[in-house]
Amino acid sequence: MNSLLGIRIETADIIVIAIYFILIVGIGLWSGIKRRGNQKSSDYFLAGGSLTWPLIGLALFSTNISTIHMVGFAEEGYVNGLAHGNFEWMAPFLLIVLALFFAPFYLRSRVTTLPDFLEQRYCGNCRNWLAFLSIISAIFIHICFSLYTGAVVIKSIFGINIWISIIAIALLTGLYTIIGGLLAVVLTSALQTVILLAGSIVITLVALHKVGGWEGLVANVDPVKLTVLRGPDDAANLPWLSVLLGYPVIGLWYWCADQTIVQRVLGAKDENHARVGPLFAGFLKVLPVFIFFLPGTVYLALTRQGVFEPLSDTKECYASAIMNLLPPGWTGLMAAALLAALMSTVSGALNSIATLFSYDLYKRWKPQTPDRRLIFIGQLATAIAMAVAVVCTRYVEKFPTLYQGANAVICYLAPPITTVFALGVFWKKASSRAALSTLVSGSLMGLMVFLLDINRDYTGWKIPFMYSAFYLLVLCVINMVILSLVYPHEHTAQSIKLVWKNPIESLHFQGWSGLGNYKLLAALLFAVMIFLYVVFANESTLSFFHLIK
Repeated sequence: MNSLLGIRIETADIIVIAIYFILIVGIGLWSGIKRRGNQKSSDYFLAGGSLTWPLIGLALFSTNISTIHMVGFAEEGYVNGLAHGNFEWMAPFLLIVLALFFAPFYLRSRVTTLPDFLEQRYCGNCRNWLAFLSIISAIFIHICFSLYTGAVVIKSIFGINIWISIIAIALLTGLYTIIGGLLAVVLTSALQTVILLAGSIVITLVALHKVGGWEGLVANVDPVKLTVLRGPDDAANLPWLSVLLGYPVIGLWYWCADQTIVQRVLGAKDENHARVGPLFAGFLKVLPVFIFFLPGTVYLALTRQGVFEPLSDTKECYASAIMNLLPPGWTGLMAAALLAALMSTVSGALNSIATLFSYDLYKRWKPQTPDRRLIFIGQLATAIAMAVAVVCTRYVEKFPTLYQGANAVICYLAPPITTVFALGVFWKKASSRAALSTLVSGSLMGLMVFLLDINRDYTGWKIPFMYSAFYLLVLCVINMVILSLVYPHEHTAQSIKLVWKNPIESLHFQGWSGLGNYKLLAALLFAVMIFLYVVFANESTLSFFHLIK
């Protein structure tokens, strides 16, 4: 047994972590060896179009949930309760949009990347701009924040230097991602999701048992902390109107137009799998409020019971819960869950960067590049992107709150991309000149607002970032509509196929029969989310459903 920073590290913990690394890296390398005889670039970047709905759903979930979520959600649960759970429970509605409206076009147009889709719908310049934005967002949002947050928690638990953790995890994740491609990313993500859920469920159940169940939790926290729809004066600074207006803006970009996320859908076996996979992920998104946010709120209740001392630094909530709640030998499972969240997000981002650089930049420059060389270019881009991300990680600590900092960046990046994709799919008059203008001007406006926000002590900026996302969207839509009418779009035979005549047309696809039908699953998921929002809306609805006694 070892002891670092007062934490008991049992032999069982070391064994669990060692098994985790062996399995994940082994599966990743095996995927590369399996592919070695086939040097098609589509097999490396899109898993040969072989992904089924369970793998797609699990990979979507695990790529989304990173260490910044696990650490940030626990802190938010401790400080503000379930309010920021809106970021999880609004996601299923956007995954329904992905399944019904966007996934079919992505599969039918046989695109490798989302910038490729924009070129087919608009023009090549739109493709170039989105490729650049997508690579930048993958490095900074998906990799830098995840690496730094994970390293902080690993240091808290095991006492390992932050930079040693960052470099070690970067090397291991980069290794199997470079060798195995998207198949390695998806297979490892599926296993990592299981580990992530198992570890998080364990700590939630242990915490609830220790506090005295739901009744013990309710008796020791302010009931408003167990609700998700808050007023404008609530301490969480996330009023329900800002969620209603702002989340669709960032959610449509993140779930329907971000290469790092959507690449799993692009590798689907067929349209049925491409539709059902996101819906499966939508059902999984019900869980984070209960297994990531709730443990932080339970920990607050335990401090009020006198079981633990109040936290001097709320960022340590996740690590403190692991240290104080789990029995000896279980720390390794939670460390594996943390590593799973970290590595799955980083590997997914790296693979999307490789695909974007190879197809949207290099192959456009040298269109006759053979598949073997294109794969090598993608692998080289992966290695360089990881090195850049490691270097840039040092700047992440400058954000006062990591989780809200990441969301703020997304809010300023998403509006122009959301506008171009949404109008492009639903409005046939959306033109290429308008799209390019919206992407460029919207990105510059987002950068300007971001600079105003992070320097608010000097600028006096007071608009919450979710409202800012909505206001930026309105400006982008106005710009897009006016310019589309002034400079009409000349459709090609391909581009006109990438616009729905009306939303109902998306439901004409029959799909599987029975319980696997995408229409039935979408309706069920929608109903489940409405029910959850009704139950957890406020103290009155919680009381009505006998959740508070």
